[in-house]
Amino acid sequence: MNTIMRTSITTFLCFGLLFITSSVSTAQRAEAPDYRYDVGAKINEMTLTQGGTMVVASNDGLVGIKPGSNSLLFNFTDYGRVKPEELTFVPNAPYVIIGQTGFASLSTKKAVIDYMSGQKLFSTEDNGWKVVTTCDVMMPQNKLVVSGQRRAEDNYANAVAVYDLNTGQQDYIFNLNDPTRVGIAKVYAVTGRPLLLKNSLIVPTTQGLVAKKALTGETLWETKIKGITWLVSDSNEKDIYAFEESESGKNTKVYKLGPNGEELWADNAKVKGKVANFEILPQGLAIVSNVDNGGNTSVFAAKNESKIGFLSAATGEDLWEKAPKTKGYVQHFYIMEDGILFGIYQGGINKISYDGNTLFKKPLKTGENILTMSETPQGLIYITSEDANIVNLQTGDQVWKKPLKYKRAGAISSTYDAGNDRYLISADETLFAVDATSGEVSTLADSKFEGKEAPSSIEIREGGILRTSDQNMMTLDWKGEQQWHEYYRAPGKSAMGAILAGVTAVAAATTAAAAQNSANQNRNKLGNYTARGERDARLAADMAMATGKSIGEMLKRFKATAATENAQFVLTKLEEGVGLVKLNKDTGAKEKEIVLKDKKPEYQVDDRGGILYYKADSNSIFAYDLTK
Repeated sequence: MNTIMRTSITTFLCFGLLFITSSVSTAQRAEAPDYRYDVGAKINEMTLTQGGTMVVASNDGLVGIKPGSNSLLFNFTDYGRVKPEELTFVPNAPYVIIGQTGFASLSTKKAVIDYMSGQKLFSTEDNGWKVVTTCDVMMPQNKLVVSGQRRAEDNYANAVAVYDLNTGQQDYIFNLNDPTRVGIAKVYAVTGRPLLLKNSLIVPTTQGLVAKKALTGETLWETKIKGITWLVSDSNEKDIYAFEESESGKNTKVYKLGPNGEELWADNAKVKGKVANFEILPQGLAIVSNVDNGGNTSVFAAKNESKIGFLSAATGEDLWEKAPKTKGYVQHFYIMEDGILFGIYQGGINKISYDGNTLFKKPLKTGENILTMSETPQGLIYITSEDANIVNLQTGDQVWKKPLKYKRAGAISSTYDAGNDRYLISADETLFAVDATSGEVSTLADSKFEGKEAPSSIEIREGGILRTSDQNMMTLDWKGEQQWHEYYRAPGKSAMGAILAGVTAVAAATTAAAAQNSANQNRNKLGNYTARGERDARLAADMAMATGKSIGEMLKRFKATAATENAQFVLTKLEEGVGLVKLNKDTGAKEKEIVLKDKKPEYQVDDRGGILYYKADSNSIFAYDLTK
């Protein structure tokens, strides 16, 4: 029998019959999935993408799966075995880039697949490339910019091309050098990520920046600024910033250009470390860089820290004569009307005006690891691994008389209880309630979970407060009294370790952080303290700037309610072997069992789409509809 612990006898009697019925009538077996997929070769990795497509790397290639039929969405075998490290999933866009380098880097294979439609939009073989130097998806333009060396039929020219990702068709291509020239010629090798503007493309090369007119490839201007790694522009495309990162990563040079390539600063600005965040403002460039002073390689090591500066729009000089001391890494960075608000991982929050004056009376001391910084009607709420409080955003004064302090917790979660106008903060076993108006703090409950687990998530449900962990579910009433508690024993450490990146894995991006940030309009905006819905809405707003059928399909997914919002899935040992149990969040009732039998099951759950993907054997994946 399952190891189940239920602490409310009344509730147990009420739902006992439901459990028996559920177990008999709805249990699915591993041999009876809703969909079956044979990928045709050994599976190396499964990745659940933001768009909901399961992308599978195998010994034969790359496969895409979207439940709805037993057919594969796509089966890309052109490059043979695809290793996980050869994949780049473009964040907030429906594309995966496959990249393989040939012997001694004499050739490069690149392909771009739209994993929502299954269409191959680009490949080096189909488009005449021998070596690809850069291959960048540009959002929200929904374009692909490729640079490198062409094949023999194009005289091995160094070239740059732009492709439309709505159709896969080439917009235009131009050479960076004259391939027919006889004798020694300058080598124009691309050194970083190009900048795609409305009517032009700026390419960083070993000879300097080259601006080409869209469609025609006509050279508009050139500069002698060499070795640029990446570029950004303001929304009006009047101010262009170019960043040159040293190979050691110890410093970065910043240049400012006008729309015609003219240098607007007499000299470049020098920033210590690598740029980690920035914001272009009318007054200048707010910039955060991370410095490694040769200590521990961890970004949290004592000898490593962030530098914050504000470069004048007119001269490039740092407007802050005395830069704020961070004594750690900037974990939060927000642009406000009156200045810049930032939080440090090692603890501490401060706010600086754009002319370099401290706006808080004194730097705010906090615990380590600031998990949350959000706006509330009372001020800025912060929650760390050790404390929490609300502070006045103008002065930095504490709103709560005493900050909520607790022993450093391994599991922190929080939510706003609108019905009772209070903040609920879960720190390991203890649940604190903070009155939103008075700031009065009380201990609402101490929840003892089984299996040496601590509550890791908290959620407001219609009938009470739900606290959960991997194997436990517990509901409390509004006074903190326990209503019911469900516990399913884990099938063993070895089985748990085989789960493929947990139950809500989403593809991670490998593009440069700064370049990615430049495409996100809301990256440095302080949000309100709300649930996941607002964060999704802001992400959807950024995505909506682009057009295309596949992007529209992704947007629908982000705007839709998660298919499994009322259920939790627990891996446990069932009578017939290891399996997944679907539990109702409001009652704790077991709604479904899926027996996987495998002692070390490899699976992923798409909570938005309501699908369980299970690696049934080395070549096969089964999919189960969890909404039934």
